[in-house]
Amino acid sequence: MLVVQEKLISIDVVKEQFLCQLDACKGACCWEGDFGAPLEKEEMETLQNIYKDIKPFLRKEGIKAIEEQGLFVYFEDDESYGTTLINNADCAYLTYEKNGTAKCGIEKAYEAGATDFQKPISCHLYPIRVTKNEDTGFEALNYDRWDICSAACSAGKKASLPVYKFLKNAIVRKYGEAFYEELDALAEWVSK
Repeated sequence: MLVVQEKLISIDVVKEQFLCQLDACKGACCWEGDFGAPLEKEEMETLQNIYKDIKPFLRKEGIKAIEEQGLFVYFEDDESYGTTLINNADCAYLTYEKNGTAKCGIEKAYEAGATDFQKPISCHLYPIRVTKNEDTGFEALNYDRWDICSAACSAGKKASLPVYKFLKNAIVRKYGEAFYEELDALAEWVSK
């Protein structure tokens, strides 16, 4: 484990390689799994404030699920809030591009200038998963291995692109530029 600004970071975040290959997986992380995308408390408030702005970018199935279940739901098994699911599968915010690749409807609204919220940080940071202990303030960043990302792992190895470098923009969005620079320096030191 590495420590940057009191956050524990798995060594896999700097040693493993990753380069997302949407043409191979078609964005399966948006419809596979048992839970919706983890949401932070502030993000739940944000969704309440921007729903009217992002609604035009969502599929009718997603809108229906949101209207029936809410903008987010509590997943008892995971003991956390996450995005609403359609029939316990697709994220309610999932849309599809013309080529069949999944795309976040929130991100589409962001790209169109309808909102300044890009998408949930848990989605932006993937394949890093953040674990928090609210009582202690403990926070850990771990690399999440998932077979649907095998093409991304192969492409990352070919490009020699560590997970943290692939996710630079997301890490900076979440923790700031100074955090990323410290992580990068530590990763360089570890690789020597």
